[in-house]
Amino acid sequence: MNIPPQPSGVRFIDDYLVYLLARAAHQVSSEFHEQLRRRGISVAVWRVLSGLLGSEGETVTGLAELCLLQQPTMTKLLDRMARQGLVVRSPDLKDRRVVRVALTEDGQSMADELALAARMHEADVLARHPPAEAEAMKSLLRAILARHDKPRRAG
Repeated sequence: MNIPPQPSGVRFIDDYLVYLLARAAHQVSSEFHEQLRRRGISVAVWRVLSGLLGSEGETVTGLAELCLLQQPTMTKLLDRMARQGLVVRSPDLKDRRVVRVALTEDGQSMADELALAARMHEADVLARHPPAEAEAMKSLLRAILARHDKPRRAG
């Protein structure tokens, strides 16, 4: 394994990839999270809505992984969202032991509205960078995720 040397005169953290990724994600996402807060919507609810947007339904486990939440936390969140009329649970057509979660009409409407705001925020963020750099960032992040993503569980 080839470990690059620490640049002299630079704090470790200022050149540490994991920190740089986390800090960049935090800075960029906090701008949009403030918009969610003003609307009275939690980041977790947004993640569920966006994870279901364009999907015919996701498993609770798959949705928890997608939304970066533990499954018990996801289950409680989905309980609240179902009471609010944003999501519906139903048995999987192929395996009735598996529960699928999908957006209701109200959930779809809220997700569409928030996705538009998210796309506008993304456009603002990307506009701060030259076009080639903006597309390169997204390509690099997709490549990182593809190489480091755990295999998805079936069901």
